[in-house]
Amino acid sequence: MRQYALSLLSLVFAVAVPTLVLAYDFPIDDPWLATVVGTPSDYRAEVPERIPLKQRSMKIFEDREVPEYFWFDEELRYGYALQRKRAPLVFIIAGTGAGYNSAKNTNVAKAFYQAGFHTVLLPSPTFMNFIIAGSETSVPGNAYKDAEDLYRVMERIWDKLGKKIEVTDFYVTGYSLGGFNTAFVTMLDEERQVFNFRKALLINPPVRLYNSISQLDRMLQNIPGGSDNFAEFYNQLVESFSEIYKRSDAVTLSEDFLYKVFEALQPKDEELAALIGTSFRISAANLAFTSDVMLNYGYVKPKNRIYLKNSAPDYSQKVVNRLGFTDYFHAFFYPYYKQTEYPGMSRAELIDKMSLTDIEEYLRGAEKIEVMHNQDDIILAPGEIDFFPRVFGERAKIYPVGGHCGNMEFRDNVAHMISVFKE
Repeated sequence: MRQYALSLLSLVFAVAVPTLVLAYDFPIDDPWLATVVGTPSDYRAEVPERIPLKQRSMKIFEDREVPEYFWFDEELRYGYALQRKRAPLVFIIAGTGAGYNSAKNTNVAKAFYQAGFHTVLLPSPTFMNFIIAGSETSVPGNAYKDAEDLYRVMERIWDKLGKKIEVTDFYVTGYSLGGFNTAFVTMLDEERQVFNFRKALLINPPVRLYNSISQLDRMLQNIPGGSDNFAEFYNQLVESFSEIYKRSDAVTLSEDFLYKVFEALQPKDEELAALIGTSFRISAANLAFTSDVMLNYGYVKPKNRIYLKNSAPDYSQKVVNRLGFTDYFHAFFYPYYKQTEYPGMSRAELIDKMSLTDIEEYLRGAEKIEVMHNQDDIILAPGEIDFFPRVFGERAKIYPVGGHCGNMEFRDNVAHMISVFKE
């Protein structure tokens, strides 16, 4: 049952006028509930239950010695579903801590496959397998480095797929952090011109990474007793969901099942915030621990302690679960990049650099890039949603409700997502 709970928990000045959606019947107007539950089945777009999704893996860095503890992640895992005929191809980048086959990534792939696209599904640069096998530095979160890593992976995948399919045009999209990554990948492609992306779509991206990770870390303050009681709250959460699951006729932890859970428990917004914070705390813990082991940095794992194939790093896990994304930024990310890439750069300057505002001038003129977002997205700091209509103008579609990615499967959203690339 714990695996089902983990599935839940492994739950960013234009002349033109932005598209503000007024007539919109998404059924959940609570952003916290929408973020957790997603779109109820009666309101979802019709997409295939299954597509011919293939899992593949490849070695990205031939000379990389992966620690024995990560023996199962030496190759980067990705997926694709191909049309039988000549078609456009879309790369889809997952959100924070998610693999290529996360539920949201797969649902986006189903919609585009149904619309006639070849689809290639990529993990997030913050996913453990990507940190180990796909990241040059193994220290994710650097907008520019992550884009280079993703682009390298895209090129390698295309080297393989280009021999078996015919592609008319290339597109790229991503949700949440994957949407943020999409902006930097598209800008990099303008320079390298391997794909010459025809269009790019950012779905619910953060504006400034530090602001969004701060929002996520603060959500754990809603745990009774504060973030120090993370472990107890998590165990209670698993028990609550397990009990309702036993009484349910559900066979998967779907949006419909979650809706039943919340009808039964009637949680407050504070409890929903704690749940979302818990989900991202697990992602933060996995990210920090993986990077630390890969670099032997000494962040949560004692420096030079070696984990073998069957080691159980209990001490390090207890430590890392108490640390959030902002801890990772200040104690690991900033010192590492100040030493290796940005000598003399202050914390504030690095925070500014890891932001869409750092490439605002490019985004203003990038007619190929569009945005889908929600007015009530919970990972944005107050006022940040205004960045999108201000910079993208009519290329920004802002929905009034939906929380953070809660309406991605909603029929109106899916129709717009497809229309951006179908033009």
